Amino acid sequence: MSRILLVEDNELNRDMLQRRLKRRGFEVVIAVDGQEGVERAQSEAPDLILMDLSLPKIDGWEATRRLKANASTRHIPVLALTAHAMDGDRHRAEEAGCDDYDTKPVVLERLLGKIEKLLGAGDG
Repeated sequence: MSRILLVEDNELNRDMLQRRLKRRGFEVVIAVDGQEGVERAQSEAPDLILMDLSLPKIDGWEATRRLKANASTRHIPVLALTAHAMDGDRHRAEEAGCDDYDTKPVVLERLLGKIEKLLGAGDG
């Protein structure tokens, strides 16, 4: 069973995504801000991180930069999840080290396709 770290500060989004991912067979670990996301990534060693970009304490861009700069977490794929759908946001997420990008509101089938692709890419 793949373990996903969901870094999301919005309780409704977090609960909805956690339930839907668990129903699809994923183990889901939660963090509610960017700092906790970095700490949980180090302690839980997830297979993939779903990273909201607008987070308290440190935002998702900075959290991703920290994860990708750390030898123990840089291999973990990070999928940015954001309501930020402006033109430069995908590029900004990629510059921070995100491996993929998806917008909110979440379209579950599209998100699952991206998750499966990233998990498959990590098999090497």
